[in-house]
Order: sequence, then C-alpha cells, then structure tokens
Amino acid sequence: MDEIITWPARTLTPQSSPFDLRPFSRSGGRTLGGVSRSVRTDRGYWSGSYNNIVFRRSDFDQQRTWNALSVALAGMTGLIAVPVCSTALWAGLGVSRFGVMVPHGDGTPHSDGSLYRQNSIDLVMSSAAQIGQTVVTLRLLDLPTPTGIRFSYRHGMYQTGRVLAELSGGRFQVEVFPAIRAPIPAGAPLETEFPTVLCHLASDGEMDIDMGLTRTPRPSVRFVEAVDYWNDLALGLL
Repeated sequence: MDEIITWPARTLTPQSSPFDLRPFSRSGGRTLGGVSRSVRTDRGYWSGSYNNIVFRRSDFDQQRTWNALSVALAGMTGLIAVPVCSTALWAGLGVSRFGVMVPHGDGTPHSDGSLYRQNSIDLVMSSAAQIGQTVVTLRLLDLPTPTGIRFSYRHGMYQTGRVLAELSGGRFQVEVFPAIRAPIPAGAPLETEFPTVLCHLASDGEMDIDMGLTRTPRPSVRFVEAVDYWNDLALGLL
C-alpha cells in the first residue's frame, strides 16, 4: 500500500473527526398493515469527516500541503488513509498521553533520550482473519473486555461489538464491523491508538478552499470508505 497517501493530521488538524458506521440495509416499503421490514444486504462501511481544519495565518506549509493533497487526490478517485482519533480530541495530537512511552528492552532510551510510543491498548489478532469474516478472535492484555474498541490493520478499520465467547489466555471471540476487508494473520499487532481508514473524498469538491489574505479558512472535508478498493483487492485485480 505504499502508493496510498496518509492525511497529514499533524499539519492539517481538524477540531473534530467523527467517523460513523453506515450499515447497508434495504426496505421493501410498508405493508397494508403499516409494517416496514428492513433487510441487511451488506455489513456496511465507514463514513466520516474532518471538521474545521485549523489554518494558521501565514503558515505557507499548510497551504502548500493542502494544495498538494488536492492535486494528488484529484477528486473522488483518489485514495487516502485517514487517521481516526479513537481516544481523545485532535487538540491532543503530539501529546505523549496518546499511548505509553517505553524504552528499549534493556531499559535504555533512543540516543536522543526519546522513547518508543506503545499503544495503551495492547490488542493482537489471535487467530487468522479472512476476508468477509464478521467474527474474529482477539488477544487483549490490559483491559477486561475488548468491547467497543476501534482498531486498524493496513488501513482497514474495524470496531468490535459484542463478546461472543471468552477463551483462555486473554483471548476473546467478538463481532466486528465492517466485515474483514483483507486477510489479517495470526499474531498481527493491531493499531488501537490512531487507527486509519482507507477512504475516497465524498465529492469532487471536498478540497475547494478560499486561501484569502485577510481571513483564516476553517474548511471541513467529508470521506467515505474506499469499499471498491477492498473489493478489487479481494478479486485479485490489484
């Protein structure tokens, strides 16, 4: 996935970044008795936005970054991995409270004194997950239950639902939304602090902006999950 762009959230930082589940269901309309039945036709997809992205006056790096992204994405056809803040508002970006800062295994830091960032939620795919699965087995080390956790693996983002079974060794069988997009091997560490979701822009005009000299813009950008990419990947077209 080297060709996929990642949104530079530390440069173009939103005030909020809601991402919501969009289950895909259909209804045949109401019966004569007034009953409407809906049927799930697909597990669904992610839909979200970056709201009120902060532009600082005279910060030309931000303007250049925005313009470069606009060209690279070329509207709805482009692919971008969007980081989703799962634990706090984007205002906390860059603060070490996101994750646990740890040294090397021998207790020493990097040569400049800095530490590694380790996810505050240690989540691992216990058993290999295949495309289309809606139930997976996870290993969780530092929480009593994995319910309601968002995680990602190679830009496929998921959210856990109900715990269906508690197994030995901190392993749990849980529901996930959406269906698994691409195979996840057993033992793979999962990103829980800043998961990313692979998206398209929601419309061709999402990157339109007025870079005026007398005011600071506060644009918002809408995204939809790139389900077409995962479908092509599963069919071996990529």
